[in-house]
Amino acid sequence: MTAETMPDPTSEILRTACARAGLDSAGATVLNRSENVIYRLPGSVVARISRPGQRAAALREVEVARWLESVDVPAVRVLPQTDQPIVVDDQAVTFWRELPPHRHGTPTEVAGALRKLHALTPPATFDLGRLDPFVRLGQRIESASTISADDREWMREHLAELKEHWTRLPEGLPWCVVHGDAWVGNVVATEDGEVVMLDLERTSIGPPEWDTVHTAIKYKSLGQITEDEYRSFCEVYGSDVTMWDGYELLRDLREFRMTTMAAQTAVTIEADQPQADHRIACLRGRLGPRPWSGWWPVPSR
Repeated sequence: MTAETMPDPTSEILRTACARAGLDSAGATVLNRSENVIYRLPGSVVARISRPGQRAAALREVEVARWLESVDVPAVRVLPQTDQPIVVDDQAVTFWRELPPHRHGTPTEVAGALRKLHALTPPATFDLGRLDPFVRLGQRIESASTISADDREWMREHLAELKEHWTRLPEGLPWCVVHGDAWVGNVVATEDGEVVMLDLERTSIGPPEWDTVHTAIKYKSLGQITEDEYRSFCEVYGSDVTMWDGYELLRDLREFRMTTMAAQTAVTIEADQPQADHRIACLRGRLGPRPWSGWWPVPSR
């Protein structure tokens, strides 16, 4: 049986969760397979199936979405009147309203959304918890079966170094509500101009620089946006993370997370294997100093 003809284990999880929620799963289509599996259901509903053991993260994402709706911050909305998450075989399933047509946010749109989010008073009804920049990194490294043994050992050692450096993170802006994964795919703009935040499972209390460093990486590490675009981002947000003493640590952490994500998707998507190897080569200094070219989104479409 080939990978293409093998039954999809998440389809049965979806059917079970939909039945419990009173929703119709007939005709469901896959929108994305990455950290989570995303399905479109009839009636403009989106189902999100987590990896095993992520119930707490899924519950927090639902709580964050409901809180942001209550304070009128544009973000993906939970399907109302549905008890969530629904856990099937240790995988959490959540249900959401489908967004209207949208595109990735621009740097200035991301900056505006982050400035608004970072100014919020944390919710009183539940605990956001503190940012964990190392969540799932160890598991990704150990399960990355396509990388070489030498690269795996280097990644283990580099992860240990990053964890030690994190304990000495320099003081920066006051910790606040952070999105946790604020790249342009998670801050989108609809056709009517509304800027909406997605993927709220890592929202927590942490250094605001954790959210702004991703745009800095797109400029200084990857050359994917122009200097003018980055300067506009800084002007709208109100500060430049690259001027902070902790920038290089957060940059290294973010780049490492991006690399482990590619190593994770390469296990099931053969087309992502060269991308995982390329990112590791960049981090290990095999392809020269930043900026690096050739970093493409994963998973491959």
